[in-house]
Amino acid sequence: MRFIILLMLVQSVVTVRAQNSAELNKRNGFKNIKLGYPIDSVKGYLFKQDIKEKGEFPVKQYTVDHEDYKKIGDVAVQDIQLLTYQNLIYKIFVTTDKDPRLMKALEKAFGKATFVVRSGTYNWKAENLSLYFLAGKSSIELTYRFYPLIAKMKADKNKKIDVIADDF
Repeated sequence: MRFIILLMLVQSVVTVRAQNSAELNKRNGFKNIKLGYPIDSVKGYLFKQDIKEKGEFPVKQYTVDHEDYKKIGDVAVQDIQLLTYQNLIYKIFVTTDKDPRLMKALEKAFGKATFVVRSGTYNWKAENLSLYFLAGKSSIELTYRFYPLIAKMKADKNKKIDVIADDF
């Protein structure tokens, strides 16, 4: 009998976790800013600068200023930054006012987060993306990362190395 109860409990935890990662994959970003989509799909984007991600990948940084993104519920959004590779969004940085309800809302939407001791962040992972939550003294930073484009960046780097190697 105890074994059956334990089995049912484990199954319900696994089911809840799967549904929550599916929800993160389904939402695929912040509000209607979708990871993997072209930058021109975002309302109010403004080019900020060209940068090198990790010192080697040429990416573009954008800021977003539009009424649709000013609040999460009644929590004020201070800043939104986007990084693109080949015109496709692969990182979203959202900075908000500090409000404990934000973490509760994220856990309601995506399930319990994993705490990463090394970075001091809370993390949710799905098949194609991850979401990191970092609480500062006066603000909260949310970082969305899109794995398929990050993998493409690395593959493109390896292609360049292969071209150089073939030229010997």
